[in-house]
Amino acid sequence: MNVGALSLRDLEYVVAVAGERHFGRAAERCNVSQPALSAQIRKLEENLGLVLFERTSRRVIPTLDGEALLREARVVLGAAQRFLDIAAERQGGLAAERLALGAIQTLGPYLFPRILRRLRDAFPRLALTLTESRTADLLDDLREGRLDAALLSPPLDETGLTLLPLFVEPFILCCPADHALAGAKRVRAADLAGPGLLLLDEGNCLRDQAVAACAAAPNASRHATSLETLRSMVAAGQGYTLLPRLAAGDGRDDGALVTCRPFGENGPGRTIALAWRASDPRGDRLAALARFFRDAAPEGVTAAA
Repeated sequence: MNVGALSLRDLEYVVAVAGERHFGRAAERCNVSQPALSAQIRKLEENLGLVLFERTSRRVIPTLDGEALLREARVVLGAAQRFLDIAAERQGGLAAERLALGAIQTLGPYLFPRILRRLRDAFPRLALTLTESRTADLLDDLREGRLDAALLSPPLDETGLTLLPLFVEPFILCCPADHALAGAKRVRAADLAGPGLLLLDEGNCLRDQAVAACAAAPNASRHATSLETLRSMVAAGQGYTLLPRLAAGDGRDDGALVTCRPFGENGPGRTIALAWRASDPRGDRLAALARFFRDAAPEGVTAAA
């Protein structure tokens, strides 16, 4: 007898008869007629080449062979029920899920500390693996299955991806405390296109967004490899820059060498979105995660509509 010829229903019948010690009561328990249950157990015994029950007019008793197989039948049925329980859990959301989540380098270190406690409270059994990288690398990892979802900033190549906007993060002017821009009554991004503009290096989406916001020549400015270096360059008096709101407002002590100023209404900023593979069958659950990020948007950003 091969495994394909055995059904879970056969095992349910056997366990029910062993428990009730009566074919009629076992049939009621399994919501089947007694003749159908008896015939199926007889067929199972024939296929196994074993007698599972002693049958008399007064009682039904498992044989020694039957007792041995009953123990395994209960294990198999228990595993099958666990299989269904896990499926039911996963239908309910990211309650019990392993998730590899990436974020662009200019967002992850500033967003995660603000929302991780709420995220753990909302999804206590979610096993998170966090990473950060540049947009191009995150997109590669996402499409190749090394990441399940990523926090990115459009525009980007959305081929094969689902993208849900989470919030809009404004840019903040960051300049030396004694710079003319620090005391200006009104600051516009277009006014920053001079040689003092500091940018991140090539391949960083924030660099491209800052260049576009300031209408600057991308090759005319000095570069930094990270936002922290960019901030230090400003503190050293090398120039000024644009920082994302979450990075600019982390309360860091720079000895008052740096002044951060918001722009007026309709100032420059960037959209942050959660992206995942459009082919991922967990789309509904990942959309629920995106809604969490949108609802948990930290102070200083505006939740997407």
